[in-house]
Amino acid sequence: MYCSDLGEQWHTARIEPSIDHLDAASAGRASRASIDAITGHLWREAERGAYVAAEEQAEMLVRGRRDLAALIGHRPEELSFRDSARACLRALLNNWNLPLAATVWVAVNEFGPNLDEFERRGIAVRTMPSADRFGHVDVDALENMLQFEQPDFLHVCQIGSASGVVQPVAQIVEVAHHAGVSVVVDMAQAVGHIPTVTGADIVYGTSRKWLTGPRGVGFLAVRSDALRPVQVESSEAYVAGSLGLGQAVAEVKEIGQQRVYRELARIGQITRERLDGIGSWEVLEPIDEPSALVTLAPPPGWQASDVATAQVALRETGILVTAAESWRAPLAGEQSLLRISPHLDVRRSQLDALASAIRTMGY
Repeated sequence: MYCSDLGEQWHTARIEPSIDHLDAASAGRASRASIDAITGHLWREAERGAYVAAEEQAEMLVRGRRDLAALIGHRPEELSFRDSARACLRALLNNWNLPLAATVWVAVNEFGPNLDEFERRGIAVRTMPSADRFGHVDVDALENMLQFEQPDFLHVCQIGSASGVVQPVAQIVEVAHHAGVSVVVDMAQAVGHIPTVTGADIVYGTSRKWLTGPRGVGFLAVRSDALRPVQVESSEAYVAGSLGLGQAVAEVKEIGQQRVYRELARIGQITRERLDGIGSWEVLEPIDEPSALVTLAPPPGWQASDVATAQVALRETGILVTAAESWRAPLAGEQSLLRISPHLDVRRSQLDALASAIRTMGY
């Protein structure tokens, strides 16, 4: 039995997996139609030549760009593509005319590799205040801070890599813009998962996670009415991947993106309710957090290596999850977590199997 009405529809559109795939936050399972869009174009490149094949798909590429832009609240001409979200951030920072001693404010869920990119360029990092123990940004406190000091930009992971907490990005953008500060949003874990029209100046993300598009396609959107345009698109575009991404976005659009968001939030709550406290594992988000990314703190006394071992043991039993080490969110602490990220076609029996497996690992 699927956890949502959309589950069977979502599952039927994909090949049957050989495992219980509870790891959309790493890479979602592409639909048959998305795979066909990619492979069909590769065949056309071989038959007709790569540039001719791309010209023939110009209309589909424009449509895909338009649909993605609408999903993230930008205009199609503001979009550029690279091979990953991190490549997009690198390209942005390399091309953005920031001051020599720039400063960025981030939330506690900031992705560790992003912090590395800031440090590599000498950008000073300061942490925004949290409103609670879960790490949601305290927007009121942030507004007060901005009255006395302004960073060069804010950088917000809408959902981090090691927590299902959803940051209040629209509210953050509102207070930042009132203070004249630009906002950059990492929506790698958010696009296709939660609402991503936020009003942010710059956003970037990836195709391969909750959108279930192909690997090797990242996107960056720079609002041209807010900042000088930053051109970062590669001259060696992955046309087949862009078509696969366009198909993935079209499927979300056809279902209804708000319906997808509601169902994933519901699945997240079902997952947290099923797993919290099993074998002394503890859910670290509010039970009703509107995301389907769920993290579990291990039983007392466990080390990082124990969590990694648990992930391997689960995979050997046919359950795919992630051991989220502390490097994913170093500002949040040093604890390693078990990350579970089911998509729309998760079955209750899969959550039961996971609960049974971690119960035997706990106390």
